[in-house]
Amino acid sequence: MPFGGEQALFEDRYDAGKQLGQCLEEYKDQSAVVLAIPNGGVPVGMEVALALNADFDLVISRKIPLPLNPEAGFGAIADDGAVILNEELVSNYGLSQQQIDYQISLVREVIRQRRLLYRQDKPPVVVSGKTVVITDDGLASGFTVLATVASVRRRRPKEIVVAVPVTSATALAQVEKVADKVVTLATGSMSRFAVADFYRHWYDLGDDEVFQCLKEWRARRFKTNIEPQQDK
Repeated sequence: MPFGGEQALFEDRYDAGKQLGQCLEEYKDQSAVVLAIPNGGVPVGMEVALALNADFDLVISRKIPLPLNPEAGFGAIADDGAVILNEELVSNYGLSQQQIDYQISLVREVIRQRRLLYRQDKPPVVVSGKTVVITDDGLASGFTVLATVASVRRRRPKEIVVAVPVTSATALAQVEKVADKVVTLATGSMSRFAVADFYRHWYDLGDDEVFQCLKEWRARRFKTNIEPQQDK
């Protein structure tokens, strides 16, 4: 659905995940695997996994921030080391190879730390021969998901579906080139695109909430007792 206005479409990431899950019903009970990009993609992915009765895991990908401007990125790295660069931005900012290598080394260390925190000694879920649904809370540039798709593709899935509540038109065009399918609820065409604008309640997701989502998915999937995550 094209979107060019200012009205929020989702209450929060949990609401967005529930709506997205309804658009993925063809994968319900099909032994799909949902892989969420932390941190913001985890509540979305949890709701999608529950809707599909699917396995749920994390795939840790991070943007590579511009020097002195950490909010902007010139590429992304996946947790297996796959690197995708925005060559246009690299050229526009005149980044040297030394600067690029330094930023990459910083991000790789962050990914290593996040992997230890979230996965500890547990191996990643097996995706070979299965449909993989990659989720995030939205795509702005799309480079984080591009790196994620490249990483997951090496694990030999049957199909890769990128499912996000919202995406910019630019990111959609890029991701459609590498994913087998892209499912989204809204495509933004505004010149100043921000994923947060599509959410009524937007906040930085902490590690505690990531762990709570993983715990809640296990409890609800396997019918154990846990107090469900409250709406934010």
